[in-house]
Amino acid sequence: MKRALALLLTSAGLVGCAVGPNYEAPTRAGPPAFVAATPMIAAPAAAPNQWWRLYNDPVLDALVQQALSENTDLQAAAANLAQARAFLDQAQAGLFPSTRLSAGDTFGRTASANAAATAKGVRATNQWAYSAGLDVSYEVDLLGRVRRSIESARANAAALAATQDFVRVTVAAETTRAYANACAFGEQVAVARRSVDLVQQGYDITVRQHDAGGLSDFDVARQATLLAQAKALVPRVESQRLSSLYQLAVLTGRTPETLSAQADACRTPPLLKQPIPVGDGTQLLRRRPDVAQAERNLAAATARIGVATANLFPTVSLGAGLSASSTTLNGLGQYQNQAFGLGPLISWSFPNTLVAQAQIKAAEAQASGALAGFNGTVLNALKETEQALAAYGGELDRNAALAVARDQASEAQRLAQIRFEAGGSSFLEVLDSERTLVQAQTDLAASDGALVSNQITVFKTLGGGWEDAPAIKAPIKN
Repeated sequence: MKRALALLLTSAGLVGCAVGPNYEAPTRAGPPAFVAATPMIAAPAAAPNQWWRLYNDPVLDALVQQALSENTDLQAAAANLAQARAFLDQAQAGLFPSTRLSAGDTFGRTASANAAATAKGVRATNQWAYSAGLDVSYEVDLLGRVRRSIESARANAAALAATQDFVRVTVAAETTRAYANACAFGEQVAVARRSVDLVQQGYDITVRQHDAGGLSDFDVARQATLLAQAKALVPRVESQRLSSLYQLAVLTGRTPETLSAQADACRTPPLLKQPIPVGDGTQLLRRRPDVAQAERNLAAATARIGVATANLFPTVSLGAGLSASSTTLNGLGQYQNQAFGLGPLISWSFPNTLVAQAQIKAAEAQASGALAGFNGTVLNALKETEQALAAYGGELDRNAALAVARDQASEAQRLAQIRFEAGGSSFLEVLDSERTLVQAQTDLAASDGALVSNQITVFKTLGGGWEDAPAIKAPIKN
């Protein structure tokens, strides 16, 4: 009993305080520069919020804006955020008294009326009875249980706001990628068709020389094989182009068959010719919504320790009630038919506090896990950026080498054709040079697509695209 009294006095002395740890946000400092950010591929300036505008493509700008407004994943994220904010409103309601108003009427007779009538030797009659009441209760937030609950709900809502921003980053990047892929595959289709034309010319020459007796059936068959292989590439790349267009339609909130006419006509992938502005590690961590989400999750978990700790102490509520009952409506306002009550209610799970102590341990474990998750998210953000920059730098070098190889293969094919027509080389040299040129053109076109895709991945890892996003169109309007 003495221990119970001591805890009660302790709780009374903590009025206005909030138990549990006070949250302090962890430091989010990143490196001053990225290891893979060489001057050839990266600039020290921070990337702009709407980074896709660096490509100077009005079609791309319009598609991204449409996706940021009408994408279904964003609509779901917005709905989750609205729900979290509603829970915050519910938690904040704990700061105010709760009220309950009731009224009713019944027809019949009560046990007390039966007893009174029996005492008089008569039978009670049925009649109407009217009642009304008002109950008010208010929890005195001695130890901050309500305030910690609000703190947790507010942090959780902020975490879901960051989740929505993370979806924005993803939608902007993947919409840009789908458009760029459609353009890149359009370029590859054009290259494949030019390759078919080139090999077709070689085939026609082979047939003419065969008819003139200069080449064998074997030479014609080899050239026909090369022509068939070149033609086979066209439908494969065309299907990939259409797949990108279908994905683009869905990302922008449209059905797959609703293709963008401008994207359908694109044959040159958007490509940034200047170093990518990446900023430093600290700027990166400020821009990454997943880092903000992990930090807010940690704040919410820390606040829940306070909520659990408050369960060790008494809960004090103030209650008041006013009621009236009468057999007539007018009688509800008469003094003799009214009653009221006012007083405190103390609720305390004591001396068995094992449940409360277990809840504290669970909350502390969740906070520890949230801290580890935050640290892991920071490290992952830095890792993803380094990996994206390294991949982009490697593809940039590869693309430059493939461009040289394409130019050399084109020149070699031209010289081989001249030598063959002049009788200075065999038909096999012409065939090999054509095959080499077709492969070089195909490899370079594929590298162009990979290059822009790697650029987009860099921008995605930098975390921008959510700051100036338009409002999300809700599928159901209130």
